Amino acid sequence: MQQPTSTLVPTYYFPPAPPKVPPRVDEWPMPTFRLRVEDLTHPGAQLFFEHVNPVQALREAVLAVFKWLYTTETVPRHVETVVLVLRSMPGAAHTSGADIYKEIHFSLEHIANNASRAKDEINGVLVHEMVHCYQYNGMGRCPGGLVEGVADWVRLHAGLKPPHWREGGGDKWDAGYEATAYMLEWMEGKYGFGFVRNLNLTMRDREYEDAMFKEHTGRKISSLWKDYRAYVDESRKAGKA
Repeated sequence: MQQPTSTLVPTYYFPPAPPKVPPRVDEWPMPTFRLRVEDLTHPGAQLFFEHVNPVQALREAVLAVFKWLYTTETVPRHVETVVLVLRSMPGAAHTSGADIYKEIHFSLEHIANNASRAKDEINGVLVHEMVHCYQYNGMGRCPGGLVEGVADWVRLHAGLKPPHWREGGGDKWDAGYEATAYMLEWMEGKYGFGFVRNLNLTMRDREYEDAMFKEHTGRKISSLWKDYRAYVDESRKAGKA
């Protein structure tokens, strides 16, 4: 992805450098995984077991979240159990639960409707939903579009974006999902590795407020949105978006 022409980084912002040696798997607090399948005869269930190993898929989803949003020092350690529920329902998936216990409900119809790319779609949805098991939300005040955007940003970095995703969507910065994910990716490129990670951590013990963006960039979110739209427009003119 083309980066913005400006490479200036505010002097008060010091993003962490990527670790030279990634943490060992045993250094991360892996939860207990459980699986519940409500209809083993459903075509979506058959596709699921044909294409993924549940334990491996869930572990890789957790590790993707840890890799992009945390370090071994900052990773949340309160999640003890993650239950994957495969069932018939509308939509794609959703996550619920309390601090120590999370449930990811995954639509069997969604899996069946994506049969041609079942493995990538299953893993991509699991990464997205696993983010919701671990991310911070500004004590419940974070805009839903930003919550979903961070989840899709991690999915993007896990190499599991669906073929229909396009940069530059949405009519506002917190439109959500891939629209916000691509704006976050632009900000990560402009303000340095660790921007999204730091933004997430800022929401750990504080109520969300738009001023958090200015704390990390020196710019209001409204100004950042205008700059991002200008970047998208220029990229489209150049045939790169």
